[in-house]
Amino acid sequence: TIASFIGADTTGVLLAEEPHKQDENWLIIDIGTNAELILGNKSKLICASTPTGPVLEGAHIEYGMRAAPGAIEHLEIDERTLEPRLKIIGEENWDEGKAKGICGSAIVDAVAELFRVGVIDARGRFQSKSGTGRVRQGEHGPEYIIAFAAQTSIERDITVTQQDVRQIQLAKGALYVAARTLLNQFGLQTPDKILLAGAFGTYIDKTKAMLTGMIPDCPLENVYAVGNSAGDGARIALLNTEKRREAMEVAARVTRYELPTDPEFQKQFIMAMNFPHMNEAFPHVADLMPKLVNNSSEGKE
Repeated sequence: TIASFIGADTTGVLLAEEPHKQDENWLIIDIGTNAELILGNKSKLICASTPTGPVLEGAHIEYGMRAAPGAIEHLEIDERTLEPRLKIIGEENWDEGKAKGICGSAIVDAVAELFRVGVIDARGRFQSKSGTGRVRQGEHGPEYIIAFAAQTSIERDITVTQQDVRQIQLAKGALYVAARTLLNQFGLQTPDKILLAGAFGTYIDKTKAMLTGMIPDCPLENVYAVGNSAGDGARIALLNTEKRREAMEVAARVTRYELPTDPEFQKQFIMAMNFPHMNEAFPHVADLMPKLVNNSSEGKE
């Protein structure tokens, strides 16, 4: 049953999204420093928890910050010129305002885009890119310049470093293995629907999350951001005594899967460090960006 790191928040998500009333297999991912995942339908529900670290909230990133005014929240990179376009919180349009740092949703964007345009390879390593002033050797290794000092409010370049990429690999690897482990318990390759909950799940770009291998392959039209489901569930329970009873009944039905006891966890985690994965196909992303299929199977030593 639900307990420990999977508790009241997860019960709130269940109450708000109601996977226990569906015929389809839904995968719900509540993303934060600790990610909670629920997979199932009206016949069976299973849950797991995995630490993703604070990287998805901007911590442990060289220029990371919380999602506040001045933070870069989304970015795109031109594959010919390697020049970025930035969307800054507090600004109405792209490429307006001065950046203060980069928040979690933009870090995922950055890593996905760097992979897509070939600046980093499938193993997350920077590749030599001559003819551009955006890729350089920094104090602690190679880095990509998102914003030059003149474009920032901190009067220094904002970059994505090799270490930043590694932090995202650790977080996305843990999240993906948790999802894959639950899917394997159901004998599924992919869920029918993915629901991304929580503040981070609301603002993340679903295509880029799938492109990095943070979430399993699934038709993109079946991936939804559902906002603060835990809070919605809490309000439902507060206002409806019948729903409180339902919450208790559903929580008692959920089987908790202990990821650390899975003998395959470490092996699966290593394979999930690749973008999007060392040996699993992501056809729904490949259809959008065909070059990714080639990139994901290559890796220069």
